[in-house]
Amino acid sequence: MLDIAFHTGRSDLVSGVELAERTGLARRGIEPVLQTLSRSGLLESVRGPKGGYRLGRARRDISLDDIAQAVLLDEPAPMDETSNPLFREVIAPCWQTLDLRMKREMAEISLEELIRRAEKRGLRRPVEEPITFSI
Repeated sequence: MLDIAFHTGRSDLVSGVELAERTGLARRGIEPVLQTLSRSGLLESVRGPKGGYRLGRARRDISLDDIAQAVLLDEPAPMDETSNPLFREVIAPCWQTLDLRMKREMAEISLEELIRRAEKRGLRRPVEEPITFSI
């Protein structure tokens, strides 16, 4: 999501091949994630030889929590460990507390914020968002 936001935003497309090359990941490995993000509305998918992906919403309207929730909804439920009293009484409540803290923190960080952090570190975006005016 950050690579797509950084390189195009909502104005242009990033192909799966480009994304795989820049991130060093296998294309067939990232395609299911991209499809999941498209189904959630966080990405728009354009098919065809000149197809690719772009953000489904403005960068400022997509939080890290939005992304995590979209991807996690597509994963199988964790194993049931309720028969183990240490897990049930100690580990599970601890993870629930940590999960809530992380969820709150991630909800506060948008793709826009991550783009600003990248620019502060000297990274240059190849394509700037077009200036739009409304009357």
